[in-house]
Amino acid sequence: MQVNPGIFKAYDIRGIYPTELNEEVGYLIGRAFVSFLGVNTVIVGRDMRLSGPAMFAAVTRGITDQGADVVDIGMVSTDQYYFACSTLGLPGMMVTASHNPKQYSGFKMVRQMPYLLSGDEGIQDLRHLVESEAFATATRKGTITPHDFNERFVAQVLTLIDGEALQGRKLKVIADTGNGMVGPALQAIYSRLPIEFVGMYLDPDGNLPNHGLDPLQPENRAELQARVIAEGFDIGFLFDGDGDRFFAIDDRGAFIPGDFLTAIMGQYLLERYPAAKILYDVRASWAVPDMISAQGGIPLMERVGHAFIKRRMAHEDAVYAGEVTGHYYFKDFYYADSGLLPSLLLMEMLAKRGIKMSDLLKALEAKYFISGEINSKVDDVQGRLEALATRYADGKVERLDGVSVSYATWHFNVRGSNTEPLIRLNLESVASPEEMAAKRDEVLAIIHG
Repeated sequence: MQVNPGIFKAYDIRGIYPTELNEEVGYLIGRAFVSFLGVNTVIVGRDMRLSGPAMFAAVTRGITDQGADVVDIGMVSTDQYYFACSTLGLPGMMVTASHNPKQYSGFKMVRQMPYLLSGDEGIQDLRHLVESEAFATATRKGTITPHDFNERFVAQVLTLIDGEALQGRKLKVIADTGNGMVGPALQAIYSRLPIEFVGMYLDPDGNLPNHGLDPLQPENRAELQARVIAEGFDIGFLFDGDGDRFFAIDDRGAFIPGDFLTAIMGQYLLERYPAAKILYDVRASWAVPDMISAQGGIPLMERVGHAFIKRRMAHEDAVYAGEVTGHYYFKDFYYADSGLLPSLLLMEMLAKRGIKMSDLLKALEAKYFISGEINSKVDDVQGRLEALATRYADGKVERLDGVSVSYATWHFNVRGSNTEPLIRLNLESVASPEEMAAKRDEVLAIIHG
């Protein structure tokens, strides 16, 4: 079948419904998944998107026509899906387009937790099978069996934090789930904790009546930030559409960069797991390796992407990993990323330390001056990356993921987008905000040619 090759991405399958990704393609992807992995049973869940029921029906028909049974876990967050795959030890397909706008659909695919299909390990094989329709011959028709994991998930997550620690300090938290998939589990968990909890847009709704699903876009978090300040909350939480990413607003109403959260939570977890390994991605602030090392941990850098992070965590037996874009991974949660767990970890930490979130951040803000991620549209991504590597050849140049260059007081990473003709720049200075701004502008001038 002719299919848009662009939907087969580095970490998942994703495209606009129904032009790029529709029931016909979904059916073939289901057949290809079973055929490629040679499996007998597949867990399938979906998010709240309006195309979800149709795409779920199509992919499960493909799976069962190919001879495998389906465990239908219903409408769930992606961390609930990872929990189901881990608990049953089965491969899975999650019908989700994560934080993309509502017209998108897609699939996140587990081979066996914590190993996911990725662009270089399985996703392109699925593409070739879909194009050729050269599936193995099925000898039976599979069945579909519903299975509700919600209560088991909530109970398991609650075992991973110290609920007693929350008794001593009455914390006030407000959380915006943006009509994505986190609301129901979030309510179930926080209703069992001694915390003053207020929720915003907790009901899953694929119409997205309030705002978009990506909290990295400032307009999607503006209302929460205003309410944190106006109503005196200790902290505010945001989650992306499928619930595997987490973001926080401090008591000043300020958005907390993901690398600062990685560093703070990593240092806190090292109190529980001394001398442990902790992963971070190539874009991160030097705050992460500095704080991990200062606490006696072992910081390890990895390329961007949940498929790569999970694989490396399992290989290294790391206890924790964080990505700048809000993915936080835990050994205690099957090396998977969860939006809910970091929210609980921060509440536990604030309660135990009796400190404001803003006080933890002030020390980082005074030392690490970060640009945040800046995206630039370019005609020739690889050519621009090579121009930067050449211009800054007198620095320490690394190519783990894109081009990373380090000097004594500043460093940057530039990567091509997996989906668009974009270069993504993350730059930091530990000398001054002025050096950060000057070097940022200098690098951007080269990117823009």
